[in-house]
Amino acid sequence: MKLKQRVTNTNRSRRRSHQPLKPVLRFSPNAWAKLLFLRDYGETEVGGFGITANEDLLFVRDLKLVRQVCSWAHVAFEDDSVADLFDEQVDAGLRPEQFGRIWIHTHPGNCPLPSPTDEQTFARVFGQSEWAVMFILAQGGKSYARLQMNSGPGASLRIPVEIDYSQSFTGCDHESWESEYLTHVQSHNSKTLFNNQDVDAIDFLENEFRFDLWDEANDFLSQTQRQEEHNDHDD
Repeated sequence: MKLKQRVTNTNRSRRRSHQPLKPVLRFSPNAWAKLLFLRDYGETEVGGFGITANEDLLFVRDLKLVRQVCSWAHVAFEDDSVADLFDEQVDAGLRPEQFGRIWIHTHPGNCPLPSPTDEQTFARVFGQSEWAVMFILAQGGKSYARLQMNSGPGASLRIPVEIDYSQSFTGCDHESWESEYLTHVQSHNSKTLFNNQDVDAIDFLENEFRFDLWDEANDFLSQTQRQEEHNDHDD
């Protein structure tokens, strides 16, 4: 009986040891502090790209903004600014998966769940990547993180979020963060946007989140896909 019990316990231990660890999206204290500052600086959404460690692609050590137009419910990235950021990261020796796989943005209010526009953008822009993460931090403090695997049969998995306090915290750099925000973020009056029915407002809504991550190093959108979109437009 005792031998049987030992064998049973050993088998259970083996089964536990073979269970894969669930992925976790981790932030360094500096990256988290910066994200909180950027979220709270203005009244609109704000978005950027997570910069990760070479040895752990789910460990965000920094957050980079690109030029964008933001409202209470929308973010629109400028194509050229995205390409410039990617070029800078490649020149700095980073691999594409270190700077172009984790899409980070904020939501005013308490709900971190992705909107239909978030889902459409994530599928359209990051659907060509082998994998990508959508992370949303709401004003009220709640967060949402999802890992999307696009290779093979594909998979979608909600993952937990942690701040890794074992990493050193070098302190807040409010002056630098403020400068980055003011340089890259243009706020759009949401009341004007939703109350004004003129052509400009309609165009803004139709082109929300318009940014083509076709940088060669990242290869988010293939040449074939762009050609198909061009042919559909001609038809």
